[in-house]
Amino acid sequence: MSLKDFAGRVVLITGAATGIGRATAIAFARRGAKVAIGDVNEQANETVEMIQKEGGEAAFFKTDVTNSKDVKSLVEQTVKHFGGLHHAFNNAGILNKPAKFAEIEEDVFDKVMAVDVKGVFLAVKYELEYMVANGGGTIVNTASVAGLIADPNMAPYVAAKHAVTGLTKAAAFDYAQDGIRVNSVAPGLTETPMTQMWKDDEEKWAEVTSNVPMRRAAKPEEIAEMVIFLSSDAASFCNGYVYAVDGGQVAH
Repeated sequence: MSLKDFAGRVVLITGAATGIGRATAIAFARRGAKVAIGDVNEQANETVEMIQKEGGEAAFFKTDVTNSKDVKSLVEQTVKHFGGLHHAFNNAGILNKPAKFAEIEEDVFDKVMAVDVKGVFLAVKYELEYMVANGGGTIVNTASVAGLIADPNMAPYVAAKHAVTGLTKAAAFDYAQDGIRVNSVAPGLTETPMTQMWKDDEEKWAEVTSNVPMRRAAKPEEIAEMVIFLSSDAASFCNGYVYAVDGGQVAH
């Protein structure tokens, strides 16, 4: 299989209603993959429609990634609908409202950890169960530069994304001999609905882009290309690592 050829392959993506998840779903579909989407956001239907309009195959299964039964069902429905599961991109996640550490409420911390950490844990768990029994596969998790360095006023998100890098390494180590590769992509500042609150504030946007040596935010499609690479045979010896796509933000 070449980098651009996923014909006959099935990919499962969580959090593909908008942003990086949507861009990656479209990128996989354009390369011939059948795309299953798990999300709580009904806008995922729009992603499916976009793929279908281009002649691709996609299906949406409403899923709360913090719910074990939902996530297990998502994997089962994907396999039933498309006949298998070869690649997974666990991208569902949320941000906390910026606040200094001591000002963060406990329920905010719990919610971010539930979606961003437990959600990844459950997805990887049930994806692995299928892949181990069916000849292997690839898994990519969405970490963040916040999983490599600390962003100010984002303690829950920083903690969660550091945990995602740890889960990625643990899964990769445990299943390397089962034909399964597990990696993480660590986006830097990216133009998505999640970061729109910063972009709407001209002063804040100037501040956050100033932290990027390339002086701009990434497009979701630029992150999608790394996910495609890590899922392809071109990355056949890439396992257990976190790949930053950040315009050089963590290079210093």
